[in-house]
Amino acid sequence: MRERSWSEPDGEGEAVREEVARLRAEIRQLHTRMEGRPLVAQAQGMLRERYALPDAETAFALLQRASQQYNVKLRTLAEAAVSAPRPDGRSALWFPGRARHAEPTLSFEAAGSHRVGRGNRSQVLSAVLSQALAVVGTDMGNVQIADRAEGGLRIERHTGHTADFVDFFAHVGEEGTACAKAARDVAQVTVQDVATDPVFTEEARAAILHAGGRACHSVPLTTSSGLCVGMVSAHLERPLRGLTSAQLKVLTVVGAEAGEWLSWYDRTVVLDALEHVHILGRAHGGGRISRR
Repeated sequence: MRERSWSEPDGEGEAVREEVARLRAEIRQLHTRMEGRPLVAQAQGMLRERYALPDAETAFALLQRASQQYNVKLRTLAEAAVSAPRPDGRSALWFPGRARHAEPTLSFEAAGSHRVGRGNRSQVLSAVLSQALAVVGTDMGNVQIADRAEGGLRIERHTGHTADFVDFFAHVGEEGTACAKAARDVAQVTVQDVATDPVFTEEARAAILHAGGRACHSVPLTTSSGLCVGMVSAHLERPLRGLTSAQLKVLTVVGAEAGEWLSWYDRTVVLDALEHVHILGRAHGGGRISRR
Protein backbone atom coordinates (compact mmCIF):
# COMPACT_ATOMS: atom_id res chain seq x y z
CA MET A 1 0.00 0.00 0.00
CA ARG A 2 1.42 3.34 -1.00
CA GLU A 3 1.80 6.22 1.45
CA ARG A 4 -0.85 8.88 1.21
CA SER A 5 0.43 12.24 -0.01
CA TRP A 6 0.10 15.15 2.46
CA SER A 7 -2.12 16.88 -0.08
CA GLU A 8 -4.65 14.05 -0.26
CA PRO A 9 -7.76 14.41 1.89
CA ASP A 10 -7.56 12.75 5.29
CA GLY A 11 -10.89 11.03 5.84
CA GLU A 12 -10.51 10.86 9.61
CA GLY A 13 -9.33 14.46 9.83
CA GLU A 14 -12.23 15.65 7.71
CA ALA A 15 -14.67 13.71 9.90
CA VAL A 16 -13.21 15.31 13.02
CA ARG A 17 -13.53 18.79 11.51
CA GLU A 18 -17.14 18.13 10.58
CA GLU A 19 -17.90 16.86 14.09
CA VAL A 20 -16.27 19.91 15.66
CA ALA A 21 -18.31 22.18 13.37
CA ARG A 22 -21.49 20.33 14.31
CA LEU A 23 -20.79 20.62 18.04
CA ARG A 24 -20.01 24.32 17.70
CA ALA A 25 -23.31 24.86 15.88
CA GLU A 26 -25.17 23.06 18.67
CA ILE A 27 -23.45 25.19 21.30
CA ARG A 28 -24.43 28.36 19.43
CA GLN A 29 -28.04 27.21 19.23
CA LEU A 30 -28.07 26.50 22.97
CA HIS A 31 -26.50 29.89 23.66
CA THR A 32 -29.15 31.61 21.55
CA ARG A 33 -31.95 29.81 23.38
CA MET A 34 -30.43 30.59 26.78
CA GLU A 35 -29.78 34.27 26.04
CA GLY A 36 -31.97 36.41 28.22
CA ARG A 37 -33.39 33.46 30.20
CA PRO A 38 -32.33 34.84 33.63
CA LEU A 39 -33.81 38.23 32.75
CA VAL A 40 -37.08 36.69 31.55
CA ALA A 41 -37.24 34.55 34.70
CA GLN A 42 -36.76 37.67 36.82
CA ALA A 43 -39.61 39.39 34.99
CA GLN A 44 -41.82 36.32 35.44
CA GLY A 45 -41.25 36.33 39.19
CA MET A 46 -42.01 40.04 39.41
CA LEU A 47 -45.27 39.66 37.44
CA ARG A 48 -46.38 36.66 39.51
CA GLU A 49 -46.02 38.66 42.70
CA ARG A 50 -47.57 41.84 41.29
CA TYR A 51 -50.69 40.28 39.76
CA ALA A 52 -51.02 37.24 42.05
CA LEU A 53 -50.52 34.91 39.08
CA PRO A 54 -50.76 31.16 39.79
CA ASP A 55 -47.54 30.07 38.09
CA ALA A 56 -44.52 31.07 36.00
CA GLU A 57 -46.21 29.79 32.84
CA THR A 58 -48.97 32.38 33.20
CA ALA A 59 -46.41 35.13 33.77
CA PHE A 60 -44.57 34.04 30.64
CA ALA A 61 -47.84 34.07 28.69
CA LEU A 62 -48.37 37.72 29.72
CA LEU A 63 -44.95 38.67 28.37
CA GLN A 64 -45.38 36.59 25.22
CA ARG A 65 -48.74 38.10 24.32
CA ALA A 66 -47.49 41.65 24.75
CA SER A 67 -44.30 40.79 22.85
CA GLN A 68 -46.28 39.49 19.88
CA GLN A 69 -48.91 42.23 19.99
CA TYR A 70 -46.34 45.04 19.78
CA ASN A 71 -43.54 43.20 17.95
CA VAL A 72 -41.10 43.74 20.83
CA LYS A 73 -38.40 41.17 21.50
CA LEU A 74 -39.12 39.14 24.61
CA ARG A 75 -35.74 39.98 26.13
CA THR A 76 -36.27 43.70 25.47
CA LEU A 77 -39.69 43.57 27.10
CA ALA A 78 -38.39 41.65 30.13
CA GLU A 79 -35.51 44.11 30.53
CA ALA A 80 -37.95 47.03 30.48
CA ALA A 81 -40.33 45.32 32.90
CA VAL A 82 -37.71 44.77 35.59
CA SER A 83 -36.20 48.25 35.23
CA ALA A 84 -39.42 50.31 35.03
CA PRO A 85 -40.86 51.84 38.22
CA ARG A 86 -43.59 49.79 39.86
CA PRO A 87 -47.08 50.86 38.75
CA ASP A 88 -49.67 52.13 41.18
CA GLY A 89 -51.74 49.07 42.01
CA ARG A 90 -54.92 51.15 41.95
CA SER A 91 -54.28 52.59 38.49
CA ALA A 92 -55.57 51.01 35.30
CA LEU A 93 -52.42 52.29 33.54
CA TRP A 94 -48.80 51.54 34.26
CA PHE A 95 -47.67 54.96 32.99
CA PRO A 96 -50.59 57.38 33.42
CA GLY A 97 -50.17 60.78 31.82
CA ARG A 98 -47.06 59.94 29.81
CA ALA A 99 -46.39 62.14 26.81
CA ARG A 100 -46.59 60.58 23.37
CA HIS A 101 -44.48 61.74 20.45
CA ALA A 102 -44.54 61.04 16.72
CA GLU A 103 -42.11 58.48 15.35
CA PRO A 104 -38.87 60.23 14.32
CA THR A 105 -38.01 60.26 10.64
CA LEU A 106 -34.82 58.76 9.26
CA SER A 107 -33.31 60.77 6.42
CA PHE A 108 -30.38 58.60 5.38
CA GLU A 109 -30.54 56.67 2.14
CA ALA A 110 -30.73 53.10 3.45
CA ALA A 111 -33.76 53.96 5.58
CA GLY A 112 -35.73 54.62 2.41
CA SER A 113 -34.59 51.47 0.65
CA HIS A 114 -35.54 49.33 3.68
CA ARG A 115 -38.96 51.03 3.90
CA VAL A 116 -38.65 51.38 7.66
CA GLY A 117 -41.39 52.78 9.80
CA ARG A 118 -44.37 51.97 11.99
CA GLY A 119 -42.14 51.14 14.94
CA ASN A 120 -40.29 48.28 13.24
CA ARG A 121 -37.07 48.08 15.23
CA SER A 122 -35.64 45.21 13.21
CA GLN A 123 -35.92 47.14 9.95
CA VAL A 124 -34.41 50.27 11.47
CA LEU A 125 -31.37 48.38 12.79
CA SER A 126 -30.91 46.72 9.40
CA ALA A 127 -31.07 50.11 7.68
CA VAL A 128 -28.55 51.61 10.11
CA LEU A 129 -26.12 48.76 9.45
CA SER A 130 -26.57 48.95 5.68
CA GLN A 131 -25.95 52.71 5.65
CA ALA A 132 -22.81 52.49 7.79
CA LEU A 133 -21.33 49.72 5.65
CA ALA A 134 -22.12 51.61 2.45
CA VAL A 135 -20.42 54.77 3.74
CA VAL A 136 -17.30 52.99 4.97
CA GLY A 137 -17.16 50.71 1.92
CA THR A 138 -17.29 47.22 3.39
CA ASP A 139 -19.72 44.34 3.79
CA MET A 140 -18.78 43.31 7.33
CA GLY A 141 -20.20 44.91 10.45
CA ASN A 142 -22.69 44.86 13.30
CA VAL A 143 -25.14 46.86 15.37
CA GLN A 144 -25.06 46.67 19.16
CA ILE A 145 -27.59 47.89 21.72
CA ALA A 146 -26.75 49.22 25.16
CA ASP A 147 -27.55 46.53 27.72
CA ARG A 148 -29.43 48.20 30.56
CA ALA A 149 -29.51 45.05 32.67
CA GLU A 150 -25.84 44.02 32.50
CA GLY A 151 -24.12 47.14 31.16
CA GLY A 152 -21.94 47.16 28.06
CA LEU A 153 -23.18 46.39 24.55
CA ARG A 154 -24.75 43.32 22.97
CA ILE A 155 -24.91 42.45 19.26
CA GLU A 156 -28.38 42.68 17.70
CA ARG A 157 -27.58 42.74 13.96
CA HIS A 158 -24.54 41.55 12.07
CA THR A 159 -23.39 40.61 8.60
CA GLY A 160 -20.16 39.23 7.14
CA HIS A 161 -18.79 38.07 10.49
CA THR A 162 -17.75 34.52 11.30
CA ALA A 163 -19.77 32.59 13.87
CA ASP A 164 -16.75 32.61 16.21
CA PHE A 165 -16.59 36.43 16.00
CA VAL A 166 -20.28 36.76 16.87
CA ASP A 167 -19.88 34.34 19.78
CA PHE A 168 -16.87 36.19 21.19
CA PHE A 169 -18.37 39.68 20.87
CA ALA A 170 -22.01 38.78 21.64
CA HIS A 171 -21.69 40.97 24.72
CA VAL A 172 -18.82 43.37 25.40
CA GLY A 173 -18.05 45.30 28.55
CA GLU A 174 -16.87 48.85 29.00
CA GLU A 175 -13.19 48.30 28.17
CA GLY A 176 -11.00 46.51 25.68
CA THR A 177 -12.68 47.17 22.33
CA ALA A 178 -13.15 50.05 19.90
CA CYS A 179 -16.92 49.99 20.35
CA ALA A 180 -16.53 50.18 24.13
CA LYS A 181 -14.30 53.25 23.75
CA ALA A 182 -16.77 54.87 21.33
CA ALA A 183 -19.61 54.25 23.81
CA ARG A 184 -17.58 55.58 26.73
CA ASP A 185 -16.42 58.71 24.89
CA VAL A 186 -19.69 59.09 22.91
CA ALA A 187 -17.57 59.74 19.83
CA GLN A 188 -16.69 57.94 16.60
CA VAL A 189 -13.59 55.76 16.83
CA THR A 190 -11.44 54.64 13.90
CA VAL A 191 -9.00 51.75 14.29
CA GLN A 192 -6.62 51.91 11.35
CA ASP A 193 -4.93 48.61 12.17
CA VAL A 194 -6.32 46.11 14.65
CA ALA A 195 -2.96 44.37 14.87
CA THR A 196 -1.29 47.35 16.56
CA ASP A 197 -3.99 49.55 18.10
CA PRO A 198 -3.77 49.55 21.93
CA VAL A 199 -7.55 49.92 22.41
CA PHE A 200 -8.02 46.14 22.27
CA THR A 201 -7.30 43.47 24.83
CA GLU A 202 -5.10 40.76 23.37
CA GLU A 203 -8.02 38.31 23.37
CA ALA A 204 -10.25 40.74 21.46
CA ARG A 205 -7.46 41.56 19.01
CA ALA A 206 -6.85 37.86 18.32
CA ALA A 207 -10.57 37.21 17.81
CA ILE A 208 -10.90 40.00 15.23
CA LEU A 209 -7.73 39.05 13.33
CA HIS A 210 -8.74 35.38 13.32
CA ALA A 211 -12.11 36.38 11.82
CA GLY A 212 -10.39 38.27 9.00
CA GLY A 213 -10.78 41.80 10.32
CA ARG A 214 -7.92 44.29 10.15
CA ALA A 215 -9.59 47.69 10.70
CA CYS A 216 -12.86 49.03 12.04
CA HIS A 217 -14.88 52.17 12.58
CA SER A 218 -17.47 52.53 15.36
CA VAL A 219 -20.30 55.09 15.48
CA PRO A 220 -22.31 55.65 18.68
CA LEU A 221 -26.09 55.86 18.34
CA THR A 222 -26.96 58.82 20.54
CA THR A 223 -29.97 60.69 21.86
CA SER A 224 -30.32 64.47 21.75
CA SER A 225 -29.18 64.54 25.39
CA GLY A 226 -25.93 62.78 24.47
CA LEU A 227 -26.79 59.32 25.83
CA CYS A 228 -25.30 56.38 23.92
CA VAL A 229 -28.05 53.81 23.34
CA GLY A 230 -26.24 51.65 20.79
CA MET A 231 -23.38 51.31 18.35
CA VAL A 232 -22.87 50.53 14.68
CA SER A 233 -19.44 49.27 13.63
CA ALA A 234 -17.97 48.59 10.20
CA HIS A 235 -15.08 46.12 9.88
CA LEU A 236 -12.63 45.87 7.01
CA GLU A 237 -10.25 43.16 5.85
CA ARG A 238 -7.43 45.65 5.26
CA PRO A 239 -5.82 48.48 7.24
CA LEU A 240 -7.69 51.79 7.00
CA ARG A 241 -6.07 55.18 6.58
CA GLY A 242 -9.11 56.96 7.93
CA LEU A 243 -12.43 58.35 6.81
CA THR A 244 -13.04 61.64 5.04
CA SER A 245 -14.86 64.52 6.69
CA ALA A 246 -17.80 63.86 4.35
CA GLN A 247 -18.01 60.21 5.48
CA LEU A 248 -17.80 61.20 9.14
CA LYS A 249 -20.55 63.77 8.66
CA VAL A 250 -22.92 61.22 7.12
CA LEU A 251 -22.20 58.75 9.92
CA THR A 252 -22.82 61.44 12.53
CA VAL A 253 -26.31 61.93 11.08
CA VAL A 254 -26.92 58.17 11.07
CA GLY A 255 -25.83 57.88 14.71
CA ALA A 256 -27.96 60.83 15.86
CA GLU A 257 -31.11 59.82 13.97
CA ALA A 258 -30.85 56.16 14.91
CA GLY A 259 -30.24 57.04 18.56
CA GLU A 260 -33.28 59.30 18.67
CA TRP A 261 -35.40 56.62 16.99
CA LEU A 262 -34.31 53.97 19.51
CA SER A 263 -35.04 56.35 22.37
CA TRP A 264 -38.52 57.00 20.93
CA TYR A 265 -39.06 53.24 20.54
CA ASP A 266 -38.19 52.60 24.19
CA ARG A 267 -40.43 55.46 25.39
CA THR A 268 -43.34 54.56 23.14
CA VAL A 269 -43.57 51.05 21.68
CA VAL A 270 -41.93 49.25 24.61
CA LEU A 271 -44.01 51.18 27.15
CA ASP A 272 -47.16 50.41 25.13
CA ALA A 273 -46.25 46.74 25.43
CA LEU A 274 -45.76 47.08 29.19
CA GLU A 275 -49.17 48.76 29.44
CA HIS A 276 -50.61 45.71 27.69
CA VAL A 277 -48.94 43.43 30.26
CA HIS A 278 -50.44 45.54 33.06
CA ILE A 279 -53.94 45.50 31.59
CA LEU A 280 -53.86 41.73 31.05
CA GLY A 281 -52.46 41.09 34.51
CA ARG A 282 -55.13 43.16 36.22
CA ALA A 283 -57.93 41.73 34.08
CA HIS A 284 -57.17 38.09 34.86
CA GLY A 285 -57.02 38.65 38.60
CA GLY A 286 -54.85 35.68 39.45
CA GLY A 287 -56.30 33.35 36.84
CA ARG A 288 -54.32 31.31 34.34
CA ILE A 289 -53.43 32.62 30.90
CA SER A 290 -52.32 30.30 28.13
CA ARG A 291 -49.60 30.96 25.60
CA ARG A 292 -50.62 31.84 22.08
